[in-house]
Amino acid sequence: MQPGLVKSCRTDAAVEPYTIIAFAGPRNAVRQASAATDPLAGIADSQGGDAGGLVDVQLSLVAEVRAGGTIAAGDRLTSDADGRAVKAVKQAGQTVAVIAIAQVPAVAGDVFDALIDPGFLDG
Repeated sequence: MQPGLVKSCRTDAAVEPYTIIAFAGPRNAVRQASAATDPLAGIADSQGGDAGGLVDVQLSLVAEVRAGGTIAAGDRLTSDADGRAVKAVKQAGQTVAVIAIAQVPAVAGDVFDALIDPGFLDG
């Protein structure tokens, strides 16, 4: 992880390390992302977070994230059901949230570098 903008946020549920984070309800509250259509906020650091506690969320520059499938360098990334990074692909009639761009190739379970660059793919 490169030192970028990191914000400590409240979480009601446990957050695994290196997972993609989504906005959740009240101000400054987040949760582990669970779908490509979630409102994505950033990537959890190497510590993750306990339920009812805080999680440090990286919002800029290069962060480490865990892969949920096969990733190629340059792939735009979104979340799978477990908050892991997967290649973002257009889905008919849906808006897919993108959180980052893979900097290196990876396979499921790898922790790899991704440049945080939020955006959307309209299907």
